[in-house]
Amino acid sequence: MKPDLRSAWASKVLVGDGAMGTFLYQKGFPVGISYEELNLTSPEVVDEVHRSYIEAGAEVLESNTYSANYDKLSKFGLESKVEEINRAGIRIARQATGSAGYVVGAVGSIRAGKRANLSASELKKYFSQQIGAMLEENADGIMLETFYDLEELHLALRTARKLSDVPVICQFAVDETAMTMDGLTLPEAFRILEDDGADVIGFNCRTGPIGIKRALGTLQGRLNLPVSVYPNAGLADYVDGHYKYGASPEYFGQMARDFAGMGSRIIGGCCGTTPQHIAEIAAALKGYEPLPLTAPEPKEKINVRIHESLVDDFEAEGGEPSLIDIVKERHAVIVELDPPRDLDISKFMAGAEALRRAGADALTLADNSLAVCRMSNMALGALVRQKTGLRPLVHIACRDRNLIGTQSHLMGLDALDIDHVLAVTGDPARFGDLPGSSSVYDLTSFEIIRMIKQLNDGIAFSGKPLKQKANFVIGAAFNPNVKHLGKAVERLEKKIAFGADYIMTQPVYDPELIHKIADATAHLNIPVFIGIMPLASGRNAEYLHNEVPGIQLSGEVRERMKGLEGEAGRAEGVAIAKELLDAATERFNGIYLMTPFMFYDMSVQLLNHVWAKSGRQLSPLFR
Repeated sequence: MKPDLRSAWASKVLVGDGAMGTFLYQKGFPVGISYEELNLTSPEVVDEVHRSYIEAGAEVLESNTYSANYDKLSKFGLESKVEEINRAGIRIARQATGSAGYVVGAVGSIRAGKRANLSASELKKYFSQQIGAMLEENADGIMLETFYDLEELHLALRTARKLSDVPVICQFAVDETAMTMDGLTLPEAFRILEDDGADVIGFNCRTGPIGIKRALGTLQGRLNLPVSVYPNAGLADYVDGHYKYGASPEYFGQMARDFAGMGSRIIGGCCGTTPQHIAEIAAALKGYEPLPLTAPEPKEKINVRIHESLVDDFEAEGGEPSLIDIVKERHAVIVELDPPRDLDISKFMAGAEALRRAGADALTLADNSLAVCRMSNMALGALVRQKTGLRPLVHIACRDRNLIGTQSHLMGLDALDIDHVLAVTGDPARFGDLPGSSSVYDLTSFEIIRMIKQLNDGIAFSGKPLKQKANFVIGAAFNPNVKHLGKAVERLEKKIAFGADYIMTQPVYDPELIHKIADATAHLNIPVFIGIMPLASGRNAEYLHNEVPGIQLSGEVRERMKGLEGEAGRAEGVAIAKELLDAATERFNGIYLMTPFMFYDMSVQLLNHVWAKSGRQLSPLFR
């Protein structure tokens, strides 16, 4: 009985296979078709390629599934056949290798070259679908290859690890002139993958043996994992209407021993390589006895928080944390940015990106606050996730939708993987910019929390079962700016009884009140995000104090802001907010920043202040 894949590479250097796509191209299959569809339409052709590599000496076969994901297959009208194509790919490779070799499911980058067009939730869904189908056919491992950025590779790895404990090989595609990944050195990037469960790390595609060797040299003595290398046969040249690669099989054989001496435990080929290249690698490695795999001295874990596009909604299935999980471990900051009143979203999106770069944990969007008509927070939330990767947290007001509209709205949020919400009553319509419109209020803030929780149980508002469960993390609003704080907390306890998962407060402008809130809510078993809104001017301070329900400013704050406008007013507003944050971060892990008048640079300054106080270092991936 053959050893499992991990045991196999621990004892010897395994020979991988060569290219599939460029080999099929050489056999007459044109560029522009789905090579993966051949698993269904011409399985004998794929089988022939696999067998030619086995005969050349390959011990590890990659399935013909590199681009067999929903996004890539949809370009050929094959999106309904994702599972079928991937399962067939594993079966064909298994039949070719028999009982002696190993089959790893090839999974390629989805968003390479189209980084801004796919959200994290879409990527997670597509990777899960593809990898899940391969695991159903008992693949010996998963090969994540030709990834150009750490964010997507990390997401793919986390997805694979969530589904199974099979060996996972992670391979970057690096340029000879750029030995970094998303601003990190290659050792730093690979350490992140190592910490999250990669079994083998390595390089493939984009460059030939020399470029791969140079990249491999940056890792020497700096990682605990075995390495895999799959170089191209040099750079492609377009000659007489055909693509050709220049690196000879003999050259690959010469380089194979160098790779093995540098710690490689799987050596194969990528674009342009053929069975002849693999035969030379196999011949060069025949009888080669590698040094035993020994772990270097333990290294301090790299605490790098990946771009928020990776903090998708793994929390429902044991992966990346929800805001509730994050705030239990460290300070977490939600930042509010008002949707625009017109159709121009450029400044809003610029603000969202700036806040993402500053390390915000979520962007919260009000639901026509103060009954003023603004752009749909559902639409903007989806765009924020898609374009920036920042987690959206949308408010849901009871004012504007009846029971039908509310459930429909929530079902849409679930479909968009927007799962963090804040349930609020909503200011009456007569106080807004359309005073003739109706205020619905079919639900109270208590009832809407209960009904959202009901969707999490897979039950519609009507009581009928739904085909699956939602996964909403539900926030409740809390106004501590009242005469009797104890009564306000009793109301809050009722919201918790109805199912609230966390609390977001109205802005507080008195450090003493912050401490009172902390004492009054200390017995609650859910986190509280204390509200801080920097003041933009003296007029802004007076307006909030005198005209906005639920907000009260202390006399000291009003005096400090008196007469200040423009940059001077904003500077003093930030200074006051920092003092409030000093008090808040002593008592609360949860911080809720509200951005005034789209001055998102003020919120960025306050984010920086929170992280400086808490000692949190942001990854270069935020920049």
